[in-house]
Amino acid sequence: MDRVALRGLKARGHHGVFPREREEGQTFIVDLVLGLDTRPAAADDDLAKTVHYGIVAEEVVDVVQGEPVDLIETLAERIAHQCLKHDGVQEVEVTVHKPDAPITVPFDDVTITITRRRA
Repeated sequence: MDRVALRGLKARGHHGVFPREREEGQTFIVDLVLGLDTRPAAADDDLAKTVHYGIVAEEVVDVVQGEPVDLIETLAERIAHQCLKHDGVQEVEVTVHKPDAPITVPFDDVTITITRRRA
């Protein structure tokens, strides 16, 4: 399986369990690795035979900016579900970064990484 990766997609969302997170929002960063067979697209040099990563990026941003959830695990699951709606995508790895998580000690980042496959 081939891989198409999108790294560092940024969007502001209102996810989290604390009222301040829901009210003020924060930046979330998303990395994606889409698993698909790119041979048909490469053979015919045809965008219609692969995944349009620009559209995927816009959809992911819409999910992050959309309905708030408590957990980044839930957010990652919603992103994965959206990516798997694209016909050629057989697998997706989603990493959601929450660099401004409300943690009381110094830290660089909080992430969740999930992998989901087409059933």
